[in-house]
Amino acid sequence: MAQAGPYEGVSGSESAIDRAMNDANGVLRLAPAWVPRSFCTPGRRIRLHPDDYFPLGKERGGIDERWLASAVRAENGPLTDPFEGLSLVRDPNGGVIPLDEVFAHAKGEALGELWESHGRWPMYSKFFDNEFPLPFHIHHRDEHAALVGKPGKPEAYYFPPQMNDHGGRFPYTFFGLHPETTKEQVRDRLEAFLRGGDNRITDLSKAYRIAAGTGWDVPAGILHAPASVCTYEPQAACDVFAMTESWSNNREVPDELLWKDVPAEKVGDLDFIIDLIDWDRNVDPEFWSHRFTPPVETLESRTGSPEFVERWITYRSPAFSAKELTVAPGGTARISDRDAHGLIAVAGHGRIGGQLIAAISGIRYGQFSDDEFFVTSSAAEEGVVITNASSTEDLVILKHFGPGNRQLEAERGELGI
Repeated sequence: MAQAGPYEGVSGSESAIDRAMNDANGVLRLAPAWVPRSFCTPGRRIRLHPDDYFPLGKERGGIDERWLASAVRAENGPLTDPFEGLSLVRDPNGGVIPLDEVFAHAKGEALGELWESHGRWPMYSKFFDNEFPLPFHIHHRDEHAALVGKPGKPEAYYFPPQMNDHGGRFPYTFFGLHPETTKEQVRDRLEAFLRGGDNRITDLSKAYRIAAGTGWDVPAGILHAPASVCTYEPQAACDVFAMTESWSNNREVPDELLWKDVPAEKVGDLDFIIDLIDWDRNVDPEFWSHRFTPPVETLESRTGSPEFVERWITYRSPAFSAKELTVAPGGTARISDRDAHGLIAVAGHGRIGGQLIAAISGIRYGQFSDDEFFVTSSAAEEGVVITNASSTEDLVILKHFGPGNRQLEAERGELGI
C-alpha cells in the first residue's frame, strides 16, 4: 500500500470505499491534510504541536495551512508529496482512502446533483494561518485559468474567534485598488517587481482591519494581501495564482511566483498580468458594501430549537457557501442540510450521527483527529443529529458547501442576502 504524507495504508479499493460509506451512514471521518508553504511563516494557531510546524525540512517551509474536504492536490514544487492537500477518508478497518476516489466511486450517492452538474467536488476550504500577511496577489478568472488547464478561483474568508487568540503581525487585509488607480500605475509596480526590492504595489490599495466573527467575499480577479489572521477559506477547487508584490514576510518573492500560472508564450508579458485584474471590481468605490460579509442567522435557526444557532458566514459567491453551527451545552440539533458538505469542529465535543466529534487543542503531525467529517448527499438529505456532550462549552462547527446550495437559494430573498 502507498503512503500519503505521514499516513500509511492508502487504498482506493471499492471494498474500502463501500465500508467507509456504510460504516457511519454516509458521514465520513477525514484525516487532517496539512500543507506547507515555503514563502510563509506559520502563525501557530491551527493546533499542531509546537514542535511539528516544520516537519518536512527547510526546503519545504512551515505548515501554515490545513485543507478541509479537499479533493484536489496542492501545487508546491518538485518536492510535493503526491497526496499533499488531498483529504483522506479513514477506513474503519485501518488505513486511509483518497477523497477524490471516494467521489469517483460513490458518485451521486456522495455528491448528489453536483455529480451530475460537475462530475466532481468543485470546492474545498482551508485554514490559512500565517504570522505575516501574504504578498499582494491575484487568482485567475475562468477564462485566464483555462489557458493553463485550470478553473478560476474565487474564494471567501471567515475569521473564527476560536482560532484567533492573537492577530499576528498585521491583522489588516489589502483588498483591491484605490478608485483613482490607473493601469499604467499598476504596470509601473509590476516592472518594479522584476527589478527586485520592494515594488510597494500596496500603495495603490486599501487595508481593512479584520474583525473576528466576520468575513469577506473575494471573487477571482481581485487583488488582495490576506491579513496575518487565522482564516477559514471556502474556495474553488484549484491552486491558481499570480503574486504581484515583490517583497513580503521580510523576504524577496521570486519571479516564478508572478508567472506561476501564465501560459509559456505569455511569460514576461506584463499586459497579461494586468488582464488578470477584474478592473471594475478592484476600483469599486463601494467595495466594502459589496464584499464585506457579516454573519446572518438562517431561517431554520430563527424559528427552530433554542438549543442551537446556525448562521450563514459565506453567502455572496455562486461557487460555494458556508455556515457556522453552534449547539448549546447539553443541546441537540437535527440539521437537514440537503446538500453534501464538509465540516470541522472548532470548539467543544459531542456526537455527530453517532460518532465522536471533538475540536482539537493540539496534535502531532500524522496523528488522526475527531474534528473533521464529510457529510455525503444521502446523509445530508436524511438529516444529521449533532449533540453537544459538554455541560459548559458550546460545540461550534463550520460547514462548507459547493455551488447551488438549495437552502441558501430558498432563503436569500427573505434574509436579504
